[in-house]
Amino acid sequence: MKRNVLIIGAGGVAQVVAHKCAQANDRLGDLHIASRTLAKCEAVIASVHEKKSMKVQGRFDAHAVNAMDSAEVAALIRKTGAQIVINVGSSFVNMSVLEACIETGTAYMDTAIHEDPKKICETPPWYGNYEWQRRDRCKAAGVTAILGIGFDPGVVNAWARLAEDEYFDTITSIDIVDINAGSHGKYFATNFDPEINFREFTGTVYSWQKGAWAENRMFEVGQTWTLPVVGDQKAYLTGHDEVHSLSARYPHADVRFWMGFGDHYINVFTVLKNLGLLSEKPVKTAEGLEVVPLKLVKAVLPDPASLAPTYTGKTCIGDVIRGVKDGKEAEVLIYNVADHAEAYAEVGSQGISYTAGVPPVAAALLVADGTWDVGHMANVEELDPKPFITLLNDMGLPTRIKDAAGDRLVSF
Repeated sequence: MKRNVLIIGAGGVAQVVAHKCAQANDRLGDLHIASRTLAKCEAVIASVHEKKSMKVQGRFDAHAVNAMDSAEVAALIRKTGAQIVINVGSSFVNMSVLEACIETGTAYMDTAIHEDPKKICETPPWYGNYEWQRRDRCKAAGVTAILGIGFDPGVVNAWARLAEDEYFDTITSIDIVDINAGSHGKYFATNFDPEINFREFTGTVYSWQKGAWAENRMFEVGQTWTLPVVGDQKAYLTGHDEVHSLSARYPHADVRFWMGFGDHYINVFTVLKNLGLLSEKPVKTAEGLEVVPLKLVKAVLPDPASLAPTYTGKTCIGDVIRGVKDGKEAEVLIYNVADHAEAYAEVGSQGISYTAGVPPVAAALLVADGTWDVGHMANVEELDPKPFITLLNDMGLPTRIKDAAGDRLVSF
């Protein structure tokens, strides 16, 4: 059944979501996009029409909304008749958008755990601090809420569930490795909102090891991973969203997240951090102006969406999963490779945004046809991964597996 879709946010990921919804609007319904700045929404829709992404003639409207105001979001949901909300705005707005969806009985999805702007790196499990506290209310209202349905978190969670279902009797470790081997040509930039990006790396690095939370400092633990296409890449143990839900489902497995960083990124980050420029706490200038250093850094760095036209190279994100199958130890790598230039040619965004933006649209299609319309709150690993992976294969994010039997496309 067709369902109207409201996209919250108008950044690089939202642009991908908009194009992919348009490409599938024969299976969705009317499309709407809303953010604080109406002009950004109108620019996204203009990009959709410029690339002729609409599969069939249909409605795609832009709206201004304060996504931090739950009542305002609920009013927009009612005005648009939206039945699915894809929240790809800042993670600061998750709770207000989710509240609006519970109030209106609308399916909800996001791509990251909620964050309180005043807090950095709260104690685990992060989902337990906000989203999971609303499980009972979602169930009582019959609201489908799919959490963390980007790539990581999101697709990597589905791969863990696939490994559980198909490749292992027991899983002993899940290492999620995220490598961007591309180049944006700038002296320094972040691929997502700098404020959100830096907040990930300024607090404690949490991983789940030996049945308990382990704590490290950022860039304290690193290792070289050998991956398809991108080769040998240095990655560092990093705190990340999916560790917090996967550790709940696989409590007897070690669950770690590794992200690739070059020496230049680490050097610039370290200088900014040591100077106090990544602090979220306000300071006063000599002129008496109150500024938040992190917001100032964000203001002077390139807009991540502006990187897309000249971005080259590829990404490789994969799950290295170890365990036991038929009494023998086994290891698989389940992965995807995306190309920055190809993403820009198709939807006008770079590859990082592409990998994050395609999965929620696949999820929306599965909610619309009833496959994932579960009527309660769920993390991705709680859902059947096969129809999701099948859709992603057709939508530009093919899943591959490398194991003792070779390297091949995952298909069903």
